[in-house]
Amino acid sequence: MTSPLRTLGVPPNAWSVNAAIADITRPPLDSNIITLTTATKTLRLDLAKAAILIIDMQNDFCHPDGWLAHIGVDVNPARQPIAPLQGLLPVLRGASVPILWVNWGNRPDLLNISAGLRHVYNPTGDGVGLGDPLPANDAPVLIKESWAAAVVDELEQKPEDIRVDKYRMSGFWDTPLDSILKNLGKTTLFFAGVNADQCVMATLQDANFLGYDCLLLTDCSATTSPDYCWQATLYNVNQCFGFVADSHALLDAIKSSV
Repeated sequence: MTSPLRTLGVPPNAWSVNAAIADITRPPLDSNIITLTTATKTLRLDLAKAAILIIDMQNDFCHPDGWLAHIGVDVNPARQPIAPLQGLLPVLRGASVPILWVNWGNRPDLLNISAGLRHVYNPTGDGVGLGDPLPANDAPVLIKESWAAAVVDELEQKPEDIRVDKYRMSGFWDTPLDSILKNLGKTTLFFAGVNADQCVMATLQDANFLGYDCLLLTDCSATTSPDYCWQATLYNVNQCFGFVADSHALLDAIKSSV
């Protein structure tokens, strides 16, 4: 008598195996096709193959007591994606689209951080840089599992959401993000978070280079940089790396498919 097959791996990138058989067909996901209007084209995409990456919506970048505010940056623009994400994320969860929180969270010993990268955060060497305590609350700047690296309180994280720590502007550099997305069978990525022209853009570009289909959600992204940086980001995404839309268009597309 043949023993039952057992799942080995994370569906949909999973095998079914027993002592005699390895079924490596990986049954396909049930499609959930939507039609989405973007700045350049109308897209047909499969929500079953989609995920959203939310980049750096964390206290150090978005909270008045965080690191950016400490060095004199107005963080109000970085808080603008909060409300649109509050409206979008429950709908995406309802459509079984994975939510990935990709936050800058360094090792406490900073052993994987170069001097050049530390210079970005502490150019004089005597300021508050990576790993140093913030004057407002002693939280170490951008350190994993600290208040500084935590998602802002206004954005709810669910147990089923996925968290990935990053150590550079790109969420794909030296992290398991690509492996996670491949195991989930995701090829279309929505991008949100801050700063749009820095960490969001670097992650989106790397995703494009790795073969993912990329969509920047404009109202769910923002930057504390000058406006020309935002305009250049939109231009480059449209021109080279993917598509641009907003959460209202995505919500309308999802509702129209029901």
